[in-house]
Amino acid sequence: MPDALPDPSFPDNRSMRERMLAGDPYIADDPDLERESLAARDLAHRINHLPPSEALERRSLLVELLGAIGAETEIRPPLHVDYGYRTRIGARTFVNFGLVCLDVAEVVIGDDVQIGPNVQLLTPTHPVEPEPRRAKWEGARPITIGDNVWLGGGTIVCPGVTIGANTVVGAGSVVTRDLPADVVAVGNPAKVIRRL
Repeated sequence: MPDALPDPSFPDNRSMRERMLAGDPYIADDPDLERESLAARDLAHRINHLPPSEALERRSLLVELLGAIGAETEIRPPLHVDYGYRTRIGARTFVNFGLVCLDVAEVVIGDDVQIGPNVQLLTPTHPVEPEPRRAKWEGARPITIGDNVWLGGGTIVCPGVTIGANTVVGAGSVVTRDLPADVVAVGNPAKVIRRL
């Protein structure tokens, strides 16, 4: 759920984009944010519809889309993002088919990470109370995936989660809280079952 909603008695002249980038509650239906998101989704659509043999063109478009992408990192389409530029991926990382990366807040993926098919990295949050949710307020909390992590197929990583280096998350797990380095975690919610 977003942090405290704006106090109407206190003027806040920031744009919704400025609020989003600061990690404060914002309204996503803002025209400037919609333009940015549409541009990112158009670019992802181009990436997703290139022939598999067009690796150099795909890489060029990924460099344009993402905040950073390290050397020898491979992302197999389809890839879906909200903004793209809020996602940074390290070197030698492999992302299998179907990553959904809702990067309203920053998503940082380290070096040598293995991401299975149909993984979801979800930074957005919404108010639990019905009226602010109806008014379209939302927020986001960043996700950090440490070096050499393996996220099994179908893993869901929730807002605000950090996963420590070398950790393995079993297929189909839902990660709702931080996981330390050097563990194996499985389940919904994901729980540590052993240390590495």
